[in-house]
Amino acid sequence: MNNRIRWAGLIILNLTFIFLLLSGCINQGRGKRNVIIFHAGSLSVPFKKLAEEYRKSHPDINILLESAGSLVSARKITELKKSCDIMASADYFVIDELLIPEYADWSIKFATNEIVIAFTDRSEYSSAINSENWTDILLRDNVIYGRSDPDSDPCGYRSVLAVKLAEIYYGEPGLTEKILNKNKNFIRPKEVDLIALAESNAIDYMFQYKSVAIQHGFRFIELPSAINLSDPDRNDLYGSVSVDIAGRSPGERMQVKGDYINYSLTILRDAPMKAEAISFIGFMLSPAGEKIFRDCGQEPLVPPVTYRPGLIPEQLKKYFETEKTAI
Repeated sequence: MNNRIRWAGLIILNLTFIFLLLSGCINQGRGKRNVIIFHAGSLSVPFKKLAEEYRKSHPDINILLESAGSLVSARKITELKKSCDIMASADYFVIDELLIPEYADWSIKFATNEIVIAFTDRSEYSSAINSENWTDILLRDNVIYGRSDPDSDPCGYRSVLAVKLAEIYYGEPGLTEKILNKNKNFIRPKEVDLIALAESNAIDYMFQYKSVAIQHGFRFIELPSAINLSDPDRNDLYGSVSVDIAGRSPGERMQVKGDYINYSLTILRDAPMKAEAISFIGFMLSPAGEKIFRDCGQEPLVPPVTYRPGLIPEQLKKYFETEKTAI
């Protein structure tokens, strides 16, 4: 009988310990504040690093990252009515056209990029491709290339714009149609979805952001600045080409004109954790945040540029030069 009592006591003691441990974990979890960020796939690596660094000084805040093509992320808000605090897009156009003014009040352009042709050592003609012959190589019968979906991802419609600019730059009528009609079965929802295809040698080349190529260790060729959408001084040229993509509602189309690449973000008007979201963006715009972007192969805009600057939260205004903001 004594043994039975002793074992019963031990069981009760263990169960009590487990209950207290679980209660502590639950209470600790309840004490956390979750900041939800919908972001472009090409921001996955820098945002992961930003979140990790930010948590060191804000252990009570969880940064929850949800990656998708920028257009898909915007439609989660506008069509699916999903809640988030921050939306970070690979193109300011997505936020300014689809979220402002109904879902957000302002936006911040915070980083740049450029379109490159990325590949591996196993890609066909990897030792021969360069910034002048890349169109010829992509069109060869034994070469497969991939790109992302223009209706889902800014890299997708920027790839189309880059091809149209290449037709102008090289003076080759019909080049756009030839390239875009090839390998259509290797179009993916977002640019980072192409990485596995390239790593497995299912494709030889991909239209990709320079930062993503660097982050994942791909070789790449840089395209002329008249093509790669990296130079704000060439905006008149970039704007001479356009592409139609999925619009605000099902079946609707909208036109996107060429523009130099700039990433943008906003805090949603009904963000549950607005103060915490402002704090995270402040860290992102700080010198520490700028360094993380540079270390990830992506150049931050310094100072950043704002749309509707009068509505920017006061805590963030110190990061801007008024004369360089957009109205």
